[in-house]
Amino acid sequence: MNSVFFVLLQVKKLYPIYIMINLAIFVSGGGTNCENIIRYFEGSDQVNIALVISNRSDAYALVRAERLKVESMVIGKQKLNDEAFVMGVMREHQIDFIVLAGFLLMVPNFLIDAYPRRIINIHPALLPEFGGKGMWGHHVHEAVKAAGKTETGMTVHYVSEVCDGGEIIAQFSTPISPNDTPDDIAAKEHVLEMKYFPQVIEEVVRKIKIGD
Repeated sequence: MNSVFFVLLQVKKLYPIYIMINLAIFVSGGGTNCENIIRYFEGSDQVNIALVISNRSDAYALVRAERLKVESMVIGKQKLNDEAFVMGVMREHQIDFIVLAGFLLMVPNFLIDAYPRRIINIHPALLPEFGGKGMWGHHVHEAVKAAGKTETGMTVHYVSEVCDGGEIIAQFSTPISPNDTPDDIAAKEHVLEMKYFPQVIEEVVRKIKIGD
C-alpha cells in the first residue's frame, strides 16, 4: 500500500469524527440509486461523493453524475482487475468507502482486502433468497413472482468474495399480491431503495466515524 495513502487512512482512524468520508459509487446501469445517493448527501459535512465509477461507457449513471457535477470514469472488466491501476484511482481520490449501486461485476479480492467492511452493496430481494449468480435486476423480480411470494424487499450487505454472500446490514420489505407482475414487484421494491438506501449508507458511515 502506498505510504501516503496509508498515512491518510491512519489519520482518519485517529480523528474520524472531524474528517469528511470520501465515497465512491460503483454502478453499471441507469443510476437512479446513484443520483439519489448524490442528492441525499449534497451539502453534507460528513460524506463527500468523490467519484462515480461504471464498467460501461453507455451507463446513464455517468450522465447523471455529470449533471450533478460529480467526477466519473469508466473502468471496464479488464481494468477492474488491474490492482495497480484501481488502487491508484482510489488513492488519487482518497476514497474511504465504496457503495455498489447496481454494479454487475464481482469486486476483485484486492479491493475487498483494502476496504474491509467499507464496501456495501444493495440487492433487490430479501437475501439469502434470490441471490447469487444470475440474480440481478428483472431476473430477481421474475423469480420472486414465480415463487409465489407474498412479500419482497431489499437488502444492504457488506461485500465479500461470495456473490451476495456478505454480512447483512439491513433489510426492508413490502407486501406483494398474486396479481402483481414482475414489473409491479420491481416498482414496489424500488420505492424501498429510494427511501432507505441512503439512510443505511449514512448510518454505516456514522458508525465508522465514531469507531463502532
